[in-house]
Amino acid sequence: MDTYTIATFLILLSAVFGYINVKFLKLPNTIGLMLITILYTLGVLALSYFDNTLLNAEIEFIKQIDFRTVLLDEMLSFLLFAGALHTNFQQLKVQRWPILVFATIGVLTSTFLIGGTMYYVLQLLGMNIEFIYCLLFGALISPTDPIAVLGILKKAGAPKKLETKIVGESLFNDGVGVVVFLTIFQVASSGNFNPADVATLFGQEVIGGIILGLILGYLAFKMIKSIDDFEIEVIITIALVMVGSLIARKLHLSAPLAMVTAGLMLGNDTSRNNSMSETTEMYVDKFWELVDVLLNAILFVLIGMEMLVLVFEGKYILAGLLAIPITLLCRYVSLLLPINFFKKKLDFVPNTNLMMTWGGLRGGISIALALGLSQDMHREMFLVITYIVVIFSILVQGLTIEPLLEKLELKSDKPTNSHH
Repeated sequence: MDTYTIATFLILLSAVFGYINVKFLKLPNTIGLMLITILYTLGVLALSYFDNTLLNAEIEFIKQIDFRTVLLDEMLSFLLFAGALHTNFQQLKVQRWPILVFATIGVLTSTFLIGGTMYYVLQLLGMNIEFIYCLLFGALISPTDPIAVLGILKKAGAPKKLETKIVGESLFNDGVGVVVFLTIFQVASSGNFNPADVATLFGQEVIGGIILGLILGYLAFKMIKSIDDFEIEVIITIALVMVGSLIARKLHLSAPLAMVTAGLMLGNDTSRNNSMSETTEMYVDKFWELVDVLLNAILFVLIGMEMLVLVFEGKYILAGLLAIPITLLCRYVSLLLPINFFKKKLDFVPNTNLMMTWGGLRGGISIALALGLSQDMHREMFLVITYIVVIFSILVQGLTIEPLLEKLELKSDKPTNSHH
């Protein structure tokens, strides 16, 4: 199947499922789309007992899509740029230190805590998995997904300070999480651990990515500032993302971090006021919101359909169910130290840790990374575990964030606009 056919089919499903959600279920888009796709996939599976033509066609279709490449190399840059463009920069600046610590030390702590705990749990279940592979699982499940988080928190009316922490952290911990994963992956595949190599790889990806983002963001800012034509200005932002991702891939820098940095540079109030007319600002925002919604829709439909190629074994499912409380608990613990350290200075919202743990949803990034594991890294098993954690996180945590905010009396009275 050619790319056009695949894209057509995915967009058709996104449109139909999106319509069903808006008309009948009225859930936040991400949650609704994923739920409907899962139900649809289960329907296809049920139907296959009588006639498996559709099931075989779908499995064939899913096998044509390299989910990992599509998400990590193509979609992620657009999604993160759009997310960063709409992030409240003033709040982000105030919260920059805790966000930085959550996204770096938090991700690393969580990787080792989850990896270590899963190692023992899998041993108890009679599965003898090497520690380094459990660490890989820790790395792929630690980053939270800004894409899932953003829409849901806005709809739930979370306090600004809390929203900024969760969104800011997930924007950056994606990039960091991917780098941590790739680093451990390299150690696992080559079998030798050289701290100097690891540090170099990490530094090059992270610092290189951020520097690239700053340069590209600055160039785009200068270009946009010197003209007043909203159509061309929107095209400049598209070019920024596409060119930036290509350069990052060629130079082995972190494209996600580059795009987050560039998005924050163009999206902050100072550069908006200095470079864009009101018309441009409106079109740039609307355009990127649409890109965000469309890619999200496709992503969650894909997540739902990937179920067809999983190997569901009893042991795997049990391990997945046990992984849910483990990942939540380890996230809670990994945030304890940074939160207590910054609490006094920055006047945190009460129960920040609880909300950040429950509101830190896992999403497509974890699945994409799990799909990148090789067979000898127990890909089938870790995929099922990852899948169960992601589905629980989006459907159960995603749908209960709002009631939880109300219960903790943290809900702000009215849903806030993303900018003002």
